[in-house]
Amino acid sequence: MTNHYRNTISIVYHLLFCISITSSSPPSLIRQFSDDFNTNLQQEEGAEPNTIIEEAHYLHRPQEISSRDYKVSASSAVTGLRHSRPSTYSLKIESFNTLLNAERYESRPFPVGEYNWTLVVYPNGNKKDKGSGYLSLYVTIDKSTLVDAHQEVYTDLRFYIFNKNERQYLTIQDTDVWRFDVFKTMWGFSKVLPVDTFKDTKNGYLYDGDHCEFGVDVTIPSPFKMSELFSITEKLDNPRFTWTIRGFSMLFKEYYYSDVFSIGGRSWNIKVYPSGYHTGEGKDLSMYLSLNMNEKLRPNEKIYVRAKLRVLNQRQFDNKETQGKLLRDMWPKYVVN
Repeated sequence: MTNHYRNTISIVYHLLFCISITSSSPPSLIRQFSDDFNTNLQQEEGAEPNTIIEEAHYLHRPQEISSRDYKVSASSAVTGLRHSRPSTYSLKIESFNTLLNAERYESRPFPVGEYNWTLVVYPNGNKKDKGSGYLSLYVTIDKSTLVDAHQEVYTDLRFYIFNKNERQYLTIQDTDVWRFDVFKTMWGFSKVLPVDTFKDTKNGYLYDGDHCEFGVDVTIPSPFKMSELFSITEKLDNPRFTWTIRGFSMLFKEYYYSDVFSIGGRSWNIKVYPSGYHTGEGKDLSMYLSLNMNEKLRPNEKIYVRAKLRVLNQRQFDNKETQGKLLRDMWPKYVVN
């Protein structure tokens, strides 16, 4: 079992505590597509490498792609330009116009995590996904790398198209993760760029004659190993403590501690400097709220407190009081003139 390291922050308001809990709902699914065949076309008998393109990638016969959802919500795509190259897979094509006669193009399989993936390009758009007239980009997972029929793989995808004019990559990604399983093996975007925009060499996506470059980052998020809890407590049992000091004029030590008292599940002391401390030395009474020395805090744990310290007037005139905050061990001094 893995021990998760936890940082804890507690807050006390007027020595009153309240607990606030936030939970995350399961990720929503935006768009999902699945191969209608039970095996990838790369595994079909007779599939041969295409020697026109460097690195011997594969061209495939048309394949039916359809949505398995009755209702498919609109994709929340985010696009932009970045200098960084694809970190997972890059597909360079030296003769894009050759692909225009094919419905789609699949890269060689590449591994990410325990699974094999394929980058899929529709040069004229995926008509089954309403992508006619657009460049469509997808990623497929190899079903054979899934352990069982019920396994799900949640993945972040970022697609790339190199723009030579900008010397940057146009990127497109979704704000949510994508869920792959045996019934949903393909995810992506049907309308990345209009084909006319992509083919116009003035725009920089086709360069050096007929060259172009696509890419993808496939990231499988792992469960977090560190977490932090933020809690607030506002209502406490017995939130007050009174300390009576007798014979105050006879006190000769620099400071004195009250008895230990417990509020909010923590042990505290009041610390008093009869002749003042720091800037109040020799002219004021200084008083502190202090976390008891026997309180053990976890590494990086913090305790914030909002409290009031009072010096009661025995003649029933106005009491002297101040409000301050405690961080971890001691509250800033209270000074009585």
